Amino acid sequence: MTCDFTCGRCLQALRRGLVSSRSTLRSPHTANPRRAYGSSALTRGLDSRSNNGLSTNNTLLRSKRASLLKLPLPPVVQKATSATNVRHDPRALLRPNNLFHKFSESPSPAIRQRAAFVKQNAFCPHPSHQQTRIPVSPHDPESRKSATDANLLPAHSHFECPDCGIPIYCSEEHWMDDYEAHLEVCDTLKQINEDDHDLRSGRFFPEFVYPGLQDENFVINMTNWDTFLYTREFDAINDDRSMRQVTRMLTYPLTIGSVLHELSPYSIRKDSRLTTEGLKSISALRYSLHPPRTGEGTDIQGLRVKAPPVRIFIIGARAESSLPRDVWLQLSHIFPRSLINLIFIGPESMANRDDEFPLPERTPENPFGGIVEDRLGGQMKITTYVDYFHTMYKAQYFQPFDPYLDCVVLFHPGLGHPASSHEWEETLPMLLETKVPIITTGYTQWDMERDINWVREKCAGEFDILLEPGENIFRSLRWDLNDLDPHDISCGNWGLWAFRGKRYEATFKDS
Repeated sequence: MTCDFTCGRCLQALRRGLVSSRSTLRSPHTANPRRAYGSSALTRGLDSRSNNGLSTNNTLLRSKRASLLKLPLPPVVQKATSATNVRHDPRALLRPNNLFHKFSESPSPAIRQRAAFVKQNAFCPHPSHQQTRIPVSPHDPESRKSATDANLLPAHSHFECPDCGIPIYCSEEHWMDDYEAHLEVCDTLKQINEDDHDLRSGRFFPEFVYPGLQDENFVINMTNWDTFLYTREFDAINDDRSMRQVTRMLTYPLTIGSVLHELSPYSIRKDSRLTTEGLKSISALRYSLHPPRTGEGTDIQGLRVKAPPVRIFIIGARAESSLPRDVWLQLSHIFPRSLINLIFIGPESMANRDDEFPLPERTPENPFGGIVEDRLGGQMKITTYVDYFHTMYKAQYFQPFDPYLDCVVLFHPGLGHPASSHEWEETLPMLLETKVPIITTGYTQWDMERDINWVREKCAGEFDILLEPGENIFRSLRWDLNDLDPHDISCGNWGLWAFRGKRYEATFKDS
């Protein structure tokens, strides 16, 4: 069995099988079985005895070797390497069975500081208090309060629920009185509490060790998280908490890859959500991301002309722009034969990264102060612009746009949110003018539907739905907490839909 026809997981099992088989032959007085029973030490010892006049029996030597070869060996196929079945790190501050702590009594100073922020800014959701703001959705806890009939003034959340450990209500009486409504999210809040403490436990995180480039003969299965991690040869993750941690970051590149990959789970089948217009746009991108094999090699004779890089514009970038580059490199490993240029655009795209990359001066060669990272494996380049897309679009900085090479991604844009919708009114018509696919995600179903209704209100009849709205297969399995409203829990990239500016096909008739 050769390495060309064996996957990495099988090779690891074979190596462990050989090592364990050698350990069964190991003598308690010798560390190397070959020295104890092999032809080197044993033959030299017998030859030295023959020089001293002692008779040697070659048949006896051969019989000993044959008997050793007939020893039963353990099976080669063993359990796969697990990323969670490891010994406890002695340096860890918290153990897996000691992750639950109240936020204000947490051993982590960052979580204690977060608890102080929640107590200072969050308000008690009990219906007896007056409203502090206009509800943004029917699921908003503020919608349970009455704007006129409430008796109590708004009060901050100082009481920590003993079950989830997060400041929720202003007092224990209100917590007990509204306990039935709190039970709907209490278990999820406790899970968030333990996940946050796990990140700050000080343990080693083997689930954050990502595989590199793999053989193109190995097909990637993108049916769900489990099949993808297995076919991409990630270490086995048997713990739900570790699975939540690793999907929290991988959801960003995998959301893009799951739509653009040729083996995408979204198709035009009966139960899939891809529309006919979506198949037209996505097929053009898939043609560029999966170029035909041209016999390219590493020598001079193997040089071939490559297509231009596929540009993926991530507009309104925030936390996703500061993800470790190993996370974004997974997108390049999914499309190993294509060049990818990630372009982060937004005023918050360099938040909390000033020490890492100081913003360059704007010069005629770099008018928008772009930060270029081009040493990412040779197949990917990342460029960051701290500016608005409509400003750069008016300057024709990225024109022309090509449906075969360009794509726009909006991670949780808040198109219909009252606090951020005004920032998109000028950008949305320009995005539709590009005629390229626009992949959009949402925190919750209500957040996604609010964005869709806003787009329909502002640009009715000027866009086509490419991917019907629904739950994202590669959403984050970990839930997040809103510090300004602890009852408001959301999930990274929960919803997924796509649209594009409408194309008009004109037919010319001779006069």
